[in-house]
Amino acid sequence: MGKNNNHNIKALQTALLETLPSTRVREEEYLRHHTTFKIGGPADLFVEPTTMAELSFALRTIHEFDVPVTIIGCGSNILVKDGGIRGAVVSVRHMTQIMDCNDNVLCIGSGYMLKDASEFAWENGLTGLEFAIGIPGTLGGAVFMNAGAYDGEMSHVVTAVRAVDFQGNIKEYDASHLDFGYRHSVFHDNHEVIGEVIMTLKPGDKDAIKARMDELTEKRESKQPLEYASAGSTFKRPPGYFAGTLIDQTGLKGLSVGDAEVSKKHAGFVINKGHASFKDVHGVIKEVQRRIKEAHDVDLETEVRILGEDEK
Repeated sequence: MGKNNNHNIKALQTALLETLPSTRVREEEYLRHHTTFKIGGPADLFVEPTTMAELSFALRTIHEFDVPVTIIGCGSNILVKDGGIRGAVVSVRHMTQIMDCNDNVLCIGSGYMLKDASEFAWENGLTGLEFAIGIPGTLGGAVFMNAGAYDGEMSHVVTAVRAVDFQGNIKEYDASHLDFGYRHSVFHDNHEVIGEVIMTLKPGDKDAIKARMDELTEKRESKQPLEYASAGSTFKRPPGYFAGTLIDQTGLKGLSVGDAEVSKKHAGFVINKGHASFKDVHGVIKEVQRRIKEAHDVDLETEVRILGEDEK
């Protein structure tokens, strides 16, 4: 960390602590504790707001101190380099309030786990979120990526989003301005931070909803290597193909570097079998991309987002 940056971080920490408790503003926090891959070096400063007001305050303050900022949820779709992330990392995973649930509309904090939102909908006799039962990650991350599975996706249910820009201004978007596409939303372009998600579902039969959720859970558990740390599907679906099928056909199941491995259960997943580093996982990803290009002339893009810097 440079001297000037170090000074800024200290001053920023002091300013944040005027409003936020010290348990939620921490220095040199290792991101391996905050990612599902269980990989990643330290963040200079790690900040955990719980409300829209705190999120707005944190982002505004970080901006005023001119410190770079990275936003994460539960870290289920990111791979953080071993040198960690400079500046401030803001985690929204504690923004979990349920603000509203009436007339088939749910308004929930972006840090609420998607799986829990799916179960909450079922408990309230609402259908439309069954597809989400097995998707790892937070509601905010799911909206950011327009996450989907089994013919459902977030764009089918999200009707509005409240977000905060990096100056701390709170914005509201209705569905027509969310620019949903395959694994894409407007937040890829405007870089605002999702704080609350409003979804409109339909009344349904609780038993039928539960049966569908159980069916999808079983499908997922039988096919995916959930017993290992990973970031879910490692690669995006290339046009006209399925990444996992291509990797399997090319004989790459079990390909490993250190403790990182292409799952033998589902070739679309790179897993951490124990103490894999970023370098190990990245090595596997690069080799898979090279072999797929060579064998099929297909460019595999990572769905997992790579953040941070290499170890010095």
